Amino acid sequence: MENMTIAEKVSYIKGLAEGLKLNTETNEGKILAAIIDVLGDIALNIEDIDEDLAELTDVVSDVEDSLMDLEDEVYGDGDTSDAADDYDDDDDALYEITCPNCNNTITADYDVLANGTIDCPNCGSTLEFDLDQLEEE
Repeated sequence: MENMTIAEKVSYIKGLAEGLKLNTETNEGKILAAIIDVLGDIALNIEDIDEDLAELTDVVSDVEDSLMDLEDEVYGDGDTSDAADDYDDDDDALYEITCPNCNNTITADYDVLANGTIDCPNCGSTLEFDLDQLEEE
């Protein structure tokens, strides 16, 4: 009985009750028959929930994959060698910032850094910049 689903176990119990010729005319028989019917309903609901959960898991996985693709398009995939080749002017150089809270690497240009702060897209922490240090480097 260990490898059986809940619905199969309920069907087995129902079969046992029928095999014992459960008298549903007595008070005890009525209660047992009602309990078996409720167990059957619960088993069907659990199967429906399991199916819905499997579908939801697939959808969440697809959304996660799409989000990762979108993040790569918007923020870059961490490899800035191609992106850096597209910029000849020093003012358009890209800078990699590592969030101290979640270690997420963010790519930003000078204009973004000139604002002084940005929010980490991964954890939401506010990152502050001192452009005097950047210009010295």
